[in-house]
Amino acid sequence: MSNTLISLSDNMVQTVAAAGPAVVSVYGRRRMPASGIVWASGDGGGIIVTAHHVLRSSENLSVGLADGHQLAATLVGRDPSTDLAILRVDATDLTPAGWHDTPQVGQLVLALGRPGRDIQATLGIVSAIGERWRSPAGGQIEQYLQTDVLMYPGFSGGPLVAANGQFLGLNTSALLRGVSLTIPTSTVRRVANTLLTHGRVKKGYLGVSTQPARLPQPLQESLNQKTGLLISSVEAGSPAEQAGLVLGDTIVNLDGQPIRSHDDLLSLLSGDRVGQKLPIGIVRGGELRTLNVTLSDRG
Repeated sequence: MSNTLISLSDNMVQTVAAAGPAVVSVYGRRRMPASGIVWASGDGGGIIVTAHHVLRSSENLSVGLADGHQLAATLVGRDPSTDLAILRVDATDLTPAGWHDTPQVGQLVLALGRPGRDIQATLGIVSAIGERWRSPAGGQIEQYLQTDVLMYPGFSGGPLVAANGQFLGLNTSALLRGVSLTIPTSTVRRVANTLLTHGRVKKGYLGVSTQPARLPQPLQESLNQKTGLLISSVEAGSPAEQAGLVLGDTIVNLDGQPIRSHDDLLSLLSGDRVGQKLPIGIVRGGELRTLNVTLSDRG
């Protein structure tokens, strides 16, 4: 074996050893545990960031540390739209992760997990970095970050680590069906700080019940979409009622974005739009109209 490969191998071993204490097991579901990352540790206890989808309930949660100790955990808050959650444990001497904001395509990376007592690792590269995007549940993700790393069962909630040992984000298999992605550091930081401060992330509230409906042919052609959402009920006092939406209207766009399905509407009811006056396009009596609606916080 060449000296280069030996050196690379030794460096990877050292990276895992250095990062390992900040990676924990998260026991929040019946089957095998998932992983988590030590976010902070001090007088307020140990703070763990993990994936929302690995916590099947808010009770009977625990965290397994690198030294084998298992501690009861309490849920501080969770954000399904970005698949992030924060736990707190009674510990003041944990090893927090060191985070970095600027991954690069082609960068050598390790996905780490602790789906049990021992640390596990798998090697790959950053294969794609894209722009800001929204998850299907409406969560704002600052950067599209994909790797060719094969994440094993229990790796969700664990970190993506650069060769220098810095944490580039949190791995999840739940944001996009069939795709393993990394939630970048900037998103983890923003959501974690919000959950620690408020216990939740704002979510826009419109106040309607809807069902998909096919649009008349002339409108399909002018809007370049075949369907919208037919309003079947409007809640009293809701933003929808205050904006003038009524039973029988068909929503076709919001804030300039087409709405063809429930998922489209859900993705647009994001926390950053709460309190903003937004144009909402509707079809009423066969005619296209534009109203203005101010989303409130779902609370």
